[in-house]
This record gives sequence, structure tokens and C-alpha cells, in this order.
Amino acid sequence: MTFNLRYASDTPPNSWPERRPVTRALLHRERPHLLGTQEGLYHQLQDIAADLGHRYDWIGTGREGGSRGEFMAVFYDTRRLAPVEYDHFWLSDTPNVIGSATWGNRVVRMVTWVRFRDLHTGRELYHLNTHFDHQSQPSRERSAALVTERLAGLDSALPRLVTGDFNVPAHGNPVYDAMLGGGTLVDTWDAAERRSPQYATFHGYKPLVPDGERIDWILASPKTRVRYAEINTYSRDGQFPSDHLPVQALLDL
Repeated sequence: MTFNLRYASDTPPNSWPERRPVTRALLHRERPHLLGTQEGLYHQLQDIAADLGHRYDWIGTGREGGSRGEFMAVFYDTRRLAPVEYDHFWLSDTPNVIGSATWGNRVVRMVTWVRFRDLHTGRELYHLNTHFDHQSQPSRERSAALVTERLAGLDSALPRLVTGDFNVPAHGNPVYDAMLGGGTLVDTWDAAERRSPQYATFHGYKPLVPDGERIDWILASPKTRVRYAEINTYSRDGQFPSDHLPVQALLDL
């Protein structure tokens, strides 16, 4: 699952105290093995960890360092997955400098990546989780180029997953073309054997838009079998867990 959580705010409507129970119910219902989140603040991620329970753990750092700023946190089911190594890099000309932003974006952007071992099979995989800039197209294009470069530096024998809010619609944008260029990744929505109805993945707490733009993606290695893909429209009593709809996929790597 990839899920832009919408950062925690105490101001209604759609405050975190209002949304937290709905988020908890959604995650309890879906129980993803692997969950890439965007926009989560430290205390918000602590809440989610508590709500998911002891069988889950998470990896991440604030984009401004330590617990400061939003996280690209990765949650995982400890009964199925074990982290082998992990790190972070920033979407800038100085990717190893914490909190760096050099491409005209006023908001710091970053990637969290983890190499996991599947405890059922013993096989390993990479998961990269990110959030591209919401305003600057040049920044998004350079971000796509850097992520693609970093992916090329990983062990080519291992499958990889990329989750994120890319802030551009799938298809018809250079960012999407760059991420899928060269045949190193596929869009699991397009590759799925079955899929749910499509909605715009950003709704801003307004009525859902059928066949709308998908700006939240799960990308995977080309040989991945995608049994099912879904844009999850769960809400309760009119309250959505976030201003984005989570996107999920059932994969055989």
C-alpha cells in the first residue's frame, strides 16, 4: 500500500483526532505486509504504530533530520518481512545532506529505502518510498532522474518496489515516463490482472472523481505478477482517513 496520510493537524474539519479512528479501521481491515507512507509527522506515525500493534514496525526519519518534519515512513509486518539494510537520501544535488533542497522546490523532499528479506521464502527485495514536489515540475523531473539512478545502483538480481505520491498524473507526463523508462519498472495499476474502479487519488475531502488522475503509484519490477490493484475508497460516516485515497496491490515478486 502507498498512502499519503495528510500531516496531522488539530484543526477541524478533518483534524488528525477525527481521522485517526478511520485510519486505524482502514489499516486493520487491509493489514498490508508493506506500507509506504507520505507526510506523516512523528507523533502521527507513533499513533499509527500503536494502532497497528506489536506485529508491525516502521523505518523512517524526518525530512529535516531526526524527528523534524514529514517522514517517508515504511511500515512492515514483522511476521512476513525483516529489514536487512536501509537508508535515506534527499532529492537534491547533495542527496546525502540531510534537509537539502537545491532544485527550486521550497519543500524538502526525500526517499526512504529498505532492503527486506521475505521470511516465508528467504528471498529479498528493495522498497523505495518517496514524495515528489507539489509545485515544481523541474524538481519532479530531476527527482525522477535521481531515483532512477539510485535504482540502477541496487543489486539487479533483486526485485524492487517504488511507492509514493508523485504529484503528477500517470501517463502523459515526463516524470511518469522517466520512472518507467528503460523497462526497469512497471505501473502495477496497468499491469494488474484485476483492478477496482479508478478514482482520482487526491480528493481534498471533496466528492470522489471517477476515472480521475492517479498521482499516487505503486511501481514494481517488470516480472512482478500483479494479481489485483485497488484505489481504496474507505470512509466512515463521511470521514475519509486522508485527503488522498490509498492505493494497494497484491503482488507476486
